[in-house]
Amino acid sequence: MSSWILRGLSMGALVTVAWVLVGILMRVAATVGSAWSIIALALIVLTSIVWGVYDGIRDARANPDPDDYADLTMVWLKAGFLSAAIAVVIGWIAGMTLVPEMRPPGLMVAITAGISFLTLLVYVPAFIGVSIGRWLIRREERKAAQAAEETPANEEAVTTA
Repeated sequence: MSSWILRGLSMGALVTVAWVLVGILMRVAATVGSAWSIIALALIVLTSIVWGVYDGIRDARANPDPDDYADLTMVWLKAGFLSAAIAVVIGWIAGMTLVPEMRPPGLMVAITAGISFLTLLVYVPAFIGVSIGRWLIRREERKAAQAAEETPANEEAVTTA
C-alpha cells in the first residue's frame, strides 16, 4: 500500500468520524454546535501537523542532503484529496440518511467545495508539519556540527597550557 493511500484512508476516517460526530452532538447539544465544530477542526489540523512533523523528521534523518528529500508534497496532496473524497461521500450519505443535523449541502456543492476545502484542511497543516520536522533535524545537525568544531579548539588550548 502506498504511503499516500495509508495517510488518505486514515485522515479520511478521522474527518468522516469528526463530521458525523459533530452532527450527532448537534442533536444532543445544539446550543454549543460551533464549539463542537471548532474542536473537530482543531483535531483534524493537529493530527495533520503531528503526522507531517513525523514525516519530516523521518525524511530528514533518512536523507542528510536536502536535495535528496522525498517528495512529500505530492504524497500529502494525494492523501488530502483521498481523505476529502472519502469524507464528503460518506458524510453526505450519512447526512442525508442517518444524521440530518449534519445539514449536508447539495451533492455538487459537497463534491466541489467540500472536497476542495477538506483537501486543503489536511494538506496545508501536514506540509507545515513536514517543514517543521525537517527544520528540527537540520537545526539539530547544525548544533552537533558546531559542537564538533568547538571541541578540538578547546582541547588544543588545554594541551598547550
